Amino acid sequence: MKALFSTERLTVRKFRPEDSGDLAEILTDKAVTYFEPYETFTSEACIQEAKNFSESEEFYAVALGEKVIGKIYFSKRAHGSYEIGYTFNAAYQGFGYASESISGMMRYAFERLGARRIIAEVNARNTHSLKLVERLGMRKEAHFREYMPRKEDDGIYDDLCVFAVLKNEI
Repeated sequence: MKALFSTERLTVRKFRPEDSGDLAEILTDKAVTYFEPYETFTSEACIQEAKNFSESEEFYAVALGEKVIGKIYFSKRAHGSYEIGYTFNAAYQGFGYASESISGMMRYAFERLGARRIIAEVNARNTHSLKLVERLGMRKEAHFREYMPRKEDDGIYDDLCVFAVLKNEI
């Protein structure tokens, strides 16, 4: 399957149904999915999710060799804007793979898709993701107080930060 793009160490491509095992390593991990807007998956549900992702124009596999170590969500919005999101296998965090693949996705979007602006929504308690978007040159544009219910207690609400970068800022 043809890659969307490659970086020094990674390939970003469409998902394939046979990626379900690698996807399960990501989506069944409660620590990895904690800040995601969905619940943690079962291994069985990942079989269908890999199929869904393979048919989607918004989800991309981040592969290290043949191993899928992460997923990128990239969705077109109005007026040349796109939203980006990401989730990575815990065993592959801390090695720069997220930064490398997200930076590559941003370059791809600006150069090949004609993107004008890319945004990322980040839970204010997700310190790793906050550091990542800042490292990528995104600036904080908004901070919504008590925006979304916390997974373990829907009586507590977490803040949401919105970061963005324009094509002419990269």
